[in-house]
Amino acid sequence: MKAPAFWYRPPSVAAALLSPVAAVWAAVGRAKLGRAGFRPGVPVVCVGNLVAGGAGKTPVVLDLMARLRGMGVAAHSLSRGYGGRLEGPVRVDPGCHGAAEVGDEPLLLAAGGPAWVARDRAAGARAMVAAGAQAIVMDDGFQNPALAKDLSLVVVDGAVGFGNGRVIPAGPLREPVGDGLARAQALVLVGEDRAGVAGTVGGRVRVVRARLVPDPAVAVGLRGKPVLAFAGIGRPGKFFDTLREIGADVVEAVPFPDHHPYTGAEVEGLLAQADRLGAVPVTTAKDAVRLPPGSRDRVAILPVALAWEDEGAVTALLEQAVRHGQP
Repeated sequence: MKAPAFWYRPPSVAAALLSPVAAVWAAVGRAKLGRAGFRPGVPVVCVGNLVAGGAGKTPVVLDLMARLRGMGVAAHSLSRGYGGRLEGPVRVDPGCHGAAEVGDEPLLLAAGGPAWVARDRAAGARAMVAAGAQAIVMDDGFQNPALAKDLSLVVVDGAVGFGNGRVIPAGPLREPVGDGLARAQALVLVGEDRAGVAGTVGGRVRVVRARLVPDPAVAVGLRGKPVLAFAGIGRPGKFFDTLREIGADVVEAVPFPDHHPYTGAEVEGLLAQADRLGAVPVTTAKDAVRLPPGSRDRVAILPVALAWEDEGAVTALLEQAVRHGQP
């Protein structure tokens, strides 16, 4: 699904007309979140967001998984597996699972440690603990009450913030900002704060800042080269801007919907177009796992990693969650 343009514009007639439906959505969400969640006996860290679409959660999860392992905690990640057909609980095996089975984000997470998919988060947690997980890091699930959380981080893209500030379908918010922040221990602000998020949240929640850093080796290889860029993520334009920032010459930018399942014909068309332009075809790591296997080695992939402004603050939050989640 492509987000309606009015979600990220000043108040509009469309948003006003949809406000009554948005009020019902918010009320249903509040009722659902009033239920107590299952406690699996190990710390649960939830990385969520308040808007529909991508905000940079997966790089945050990968970073937290690595930090927990550095603390001697065997962390496993848990996802719903959006876009995949397996309901789980199932441990992701990149050798036999594809995006059609488990979704794209779990495949990325599996490269950083044990990753699981489960529509039923509580059942997933039980399976993970039985398999030796000493901590669970949830990729999304902030609005899902099935598991009790010991640490909830709300990830916000600094470029777009909370959009027009209205709840679905009048805006991009899954729930009112105040409701979400009341359950969070910190807000992770990714990238430059062009939307004034820090001012919006005021003193309601702790803000930790981070930025996405392209892989330097790949970035150097693309610098000065003409590229055909394509991406099916929450905000493809963000990827195209990143390529320009590293010095690539984006001669063609092709956006697709988030989680788009690429067909062989589509990719062949993109490769032929890149050849006509004398350009390097390039995409994101998240898109790469959705490419047909025979196409992946013909497309350049630009991975990104998270860089924190204050790593000590992040470590302190994790240490507190580990203490809180221990039986």
